Amino acid sequence: MELTKTQRRWLAGKAQRIKPTVMIGKEGLSDGVTAQTDAELEAHELIKVRFVGHKESLGDIAPILASNTKAALVRTIGHVAVLFRPREDEDKREIVLPRS
Repeated sequence: MELTKTQRRWLAGKAQRIKPTVMIGKEGLSDGVTAQTDAELEAHELIKVRFVGHKESLGDIAPILASNTKAALVRTIGHVAVLFRPREDEDKREIVLPRS
């Protein structure tokens, strides 16, 4: 999923008010972490992922996690990555992206 610069900025602003729901620890990117991320994206659409372990690998792991969950990587800041994936059912979507 591709986001425009405006959409990324808008989502990053919304993400400021949410707390991380997925933690990546010393085991790194595992099937369990990917499954948990997928479930959180389905429940919330916009989530934060905190890197407790592998902090130096955030730039490598975050795009892989986004790809594995079919989400868009909105931004990375510090030890946190922000991911977005709209719900499949358009009637259940809570976040409506601004145009362009």
